[in-house]
Amino acid sequence: MIRVLICDDHQIVRQGIKQMLADASDLALAGEAASGPEAVAKVREGGIDVVLLDIAMPQRDGLDVLKQLRNEYPKLPVLMLSTYPDRQYAVRSLKLGASGYLNKSADSEQMTEAIRRVAAGRLFITPHVAEQLAGAVGAGREDDAPLHERLSHREYQVFRLLAEGRSVGEIAEQLVLAPNTVSTYRARVLEKTGVRNDVELALYAVRQDIV
Repeated sequence: MIRVLICDDHQIVRQGIKQMLADASDLALAGEAASGPEAVAKVREGGIDVVLLDIAMPQRDGLDVLKQLRNEYPKLPVLMLSTYPDRQYAVRSLKLGASGYLNKSADSEQMTEAIRRVAAGRLFITPHVAEQLAGAVGAGREDDAPLHERLSHREYQVFRLLAEGRSVGEIAEQLVLAPNTVSTYRARVLEKTGVRNDVELALYAVRQDIV
């Protein structure tokens, strides 16, 4: 039996996944988490074979949680879930150590296949994500990459939240950082993306299908 932890802040999404698990004879619900800190706490309780982790989690986003889980439980399979465009998050998730990446639009058959694959220690990616990954590797030089893909993990977090209209104070609270630290990351993001202010940053994010 594969014991699955569902980490998503939307109850209706968790309910749908729970029903999918109930319909599969070899999959079982190990627990639920509605925030980043809760996801980490549930994993630490044990009894989990696969983590289904949404990227857009409150308090700590999924990529931040993934990074911590990779440090504490390097062998625990983590399958990232997202509604965001694959191009923006799939490669970044895999580089941080995810065992797979799946868009929430996937049907139940594909999701159960993904869970079984990562539970067996294999990587799960769709053909579309494989194409994105190949493109990222094939680009070869940093100069070939879109400007935002040169951002570090933390810079990218700040970038996305700024593009969503969050203030420095709100970002500091969500990422558990000092406001001055967030301001430093903001300055780096503006410099690396070549924009002058938050408005231009938001427009850039829209053009790149990030928000």
